[in-house]
Amino acid sequence: MTGHLTVTDEDATRVITLRRPEKKNALTREMYRAMSEAIDGAQSDAAIRCIVITGGPGVFTAGNDLEDFLKDGTSNTDTPRASDAVKFLYSLAHNTKPIVAGVDGIAIGIGTTLLFHCDYVVASSAATFSTPFIHLGLVPEGASSLLMPRAMGHQRAFATLVMGRPLTADDGKAAGFVNAVVAPGHAEAEARKVAREICALPAEAVAISRKLLKTPPEDLTRRIDQESHLFGERMRSTEAVAAFKAFFARKKG
Repeated sequence: MTGHLTVTDEDATRVITLRRPEKKNALTREMYRAMSEAIDGAQSDAAIRCIVITGGPGVFTAGNDLEDFLKDGTSNTDTPRASDAVKFLYSLAHNTKPIVAGVDGIAIGIGTTLLFHCDYVVASSAATFSTPFIHLGLVPEGASSLLMPRAMGHQRAFATLVMGRPLTADDGKAAGFVNAVVAPGHAEAEARKVAREICALPAEAVAISRKLLKTPPEDLTRRIDQESHLFGERMRSTEAVAAFKAFFARKKG
């Protein structure tokens, strides 16, 4: 679908693999669209019983491409914030198929928050999770302000989302959003193995049970919209634009 992302159907599993290693799998608008299409397309396909999201060995994703953020923050137009990213989040919110994530290496920003929409998370011992939104003058996204406190408790979510403290794979397991920690380089293989296990279960019973366990889509999209509105306002703020420029200045220095 895009040179930076591959989608393959293997038996009953759709595998979405991020492939932009030169940028640590930082997500572009094209990648968001491709992921959204892959998830949406699975909804009406009875042959697809499970979805795997992975970044391959060594890195999951560095999150949103900050060059896009800087362009949006300094733009004179009044276009809505990163509509492709929001569409991807809507796809996650309305998805009815079990999602397994295989995380090896860094998972930054939306690389962490998307995991709270997943049903099973495999992380390698080399995985690290961080959500530095506030450090960039922004606010949480992806309904993370709703899902993370529910999964981790308010205090852990505050330290992660507001203070930006990173988590190791073991921290993630202790916090409850990582199911299994495996050796580096083995997260994707283990995620595929878990997907095969899910695919072997009675499909209708899985779908009904998953729906009972999940936060209703309308609650998720309501919070996504609220966060997105505030996120868009913050991207144009003096704090955020200064933080983006400082980030790129450090990279060049």
